[in-house]
Amino acid sequence: MNALKPSVITPNVGAIDSAIRIAVGVALILGVFTVTAPWRWVGLIGLVPLLTGTIGWCPLYGMLGVTTTRH
Repeated sequence: MNALKPSVITPNVGAIDSAIRIAVGVALILGVFTVTAPWRWVGLIGLVPLLTGTIGWCPLYGMLGVTTTRH
């Protein structure tokens, strides 16, 4: 029986990229609470950059082989 090895996610979002993602994510999420337009729910898209900036890994970068980290 083979033991399952945990997969390791290699960070591919650098510090500056991460800070920008977090700032954009927070701004979009704040729009949900401050905009009264019927399409304000679009601000929930801000969860994506907030999450990827926080964990330091972007699945799209992974698929494209892009990294903004310093090696």
